[in-house]
Amino acid sequence: MTKLTTLRNLLASLALIIAFSLHAQEAKYIFYFIGDGMGPGHVMMTDTYKRLALGDSLPLTMLQLPVHSLQTTYSASSPVTDSAAAGTALSTGTKTKNSMLGMSPDTVPVTSIAKYLHDSGYGVALMTNSAADDATPGAFYAHVANRGQHYEIGRQAAESGYELITGAALRGLSKDGKPTDLADYIASQGVELLTSPEAAAASSSRRIILTPDTSMWDWDMGYNVDSIPGEMTVDDMTVMAINHLSRHTPDRFFMMVECGSIDHAAHANDAGAVVKEVLAFDKAIATALDFYNAHPDETLIVITADHETGGLSVGNNYTGYMARPEYLVPQKVSKEIFSRYCDELMNAAEKPGWDEMKQYLSDNFGFFTIVPLSERRENCLKEVFNSTFIDGQARRQETLYSNFNQFAVEVFEMLNEKAGAGWTSLAHSGNFVPLFAVGNGAGLFTGLNDNTDVPKKILKAAGITPAAGR
Repeated sequence: MTKLTTLRNLLASLALIIAFSLHAQEAKYIFYFIGDGMGPGHVMMTDTYKRLALGDSLPLTMLQLPVHSLQTTYSASSPVTDSAAAGTALSTGTKTKNSMLGMSPDTVPVTSIAKYLHDSGYGVALMTNSAADDATPGAFYAHVANRGQHYEIGRQAAESGYELITGAALRGLSKDGKPTDLADYIASQGVELLTSPEAAAASSSRRIILTPDTSMWDWDMGYNVDSIPGEMTVDDMTVMAINHLSRHTPDRFFMMVECGSIDHAAHANDAGAVVKEVLAFDKAIATALDFYNAHPDETLIVITADHETGGLSVGNNYTGYMARPEYLVPQKVSKEIFSRYCDELMNAAEKPGWDEMKQYLSDNFGFFTIVPLSERRENCLKEVFNSTFIDGQARRQETLYSNFNQFAVEVFEMLNEKAGAGWTSLAHSGNFVPLFAVGNGAGLFTGLNDNTDVPKKILKAAGITPAAGR
C-alpha cells in the first residue's frame, strides 16, 4: 500500500468520523423557512437591488449559508404545481394532485413532519403572512380534498394541538357574510383565538391561533412597500414564535415560517413589492441565524420555496445587458393599492386630469424624476390614462388574487421594463427553486432535491423514523 493510498484512507476515515459526529446529536431546534413563489430570479433580483440600489455589498443572509442547492417542484398532476400540492410535498414527503392538501392522490391522509415532531415532544409553531388556513400552513395540519374547504381546515387547525398558528385570517370563521361556529369550536379545543400580537405575546396560554386585525386582506397581511401601520412582519412572527416556544417547550421546537406575500406580489408582476418582501423574509432568516449562533450544535435552518411564481429574471428585452433596480427604490405603493386608487378615481364624480396623475406617479413611483420617461413613453402612458379614466374603455387584468385596473397594469409594466425585471407569467412556473441550509444535518441537503426529499431529511436530522403506513 502506497503512502498516498494510506493518506487517502486516513482522510476518508476522518471524513466519516466528522460526518458521524455531526449527526450523533439530533437537531433540537428546527427552522423551516418557505418563501412562497420564491425562485432563483426573486433571490437574485433582491440581492441585486440590495447591492446596486441600497449600496449594501453584503449578500442576503440566505446566500451566506454554507449549503446551496436546488429543488424540483412538480406535482402528481402537473409539471407546474399549485401551493396545495407543493405544501403537501414539503410537509409530508408525498406528491399529490394540485388543490389537494395533506392527502395522497387517492385521498388518503398523509402525516406531516410537524405531527411527527410534535408527537416526539417538539413544540410546533406555524406562521405565515398569508391566511392561517392557506395552502402552505394548512399542509402541516389539515387533510382535505380541496384547499378551499376553509371551515374544515380551521377545525383541524384547532385539533392539531400545535402551540402557535399565525396568519392573516381564518376564512372559515364566516360563510356568506355570516359567522360560523368555528370560533366556538376552536375555544372548545382549548385554543385561544387572538387578534392582537401584543395579546398573544402576553398570553400564558400554550396553544394560540393569532390572526392580527391589522391584516390588509383575508389572504395577506399586506406588503412592506405599502408601509401599513401596525403590520406584522415575518420577522415579528419569528421573534414571537421563538419567545412562545422557548417558554412552553424550551428543550426542542419546530417552526415553519412562510412569506406568502412574495407569491402574491409575483402574481401581480410587482417587482418592487417582491424585493421588499424577500428582504423582509431574509430579515427573519437573520433572526433565526442569531438563534443558531447561540445554539450551533442543536439547530437546523432550512430555507426553500414551494414553487416559482412569474418566471422572474434580472434583465429583460427592454434593458438588454443591464438592469436598474434603483428605479424600484422610490416605489411607495403596491400594484394592489395603486389599482384600488385608480378604481376610486374612476368612480369619483370628478375625473382626475393628466397633470394630477403625473404628479401622483412622480410622488409614488419616481416617474419623470428618478425614473426617466421619454416623450414617447409618456404619450403611451397618457393614452392608456385617457382610455381608462376619460373614455372608460380599458380592460382589466385578472390574476389569482387580484383584478387590476388597466392603467395600473400599464404603469407597472413600464416600471418593470425600466428596472430590468423580466416576467413570463402571472401564474406559477415549473422552474427549480433554491434551497439553503445551515446547522445540524445541513449536509443532508446538498445536491439536487425534490420537494418530497426535504421533510424526510428534516426528520432524519431530528433522529425520527416515520412509522410505516403513516
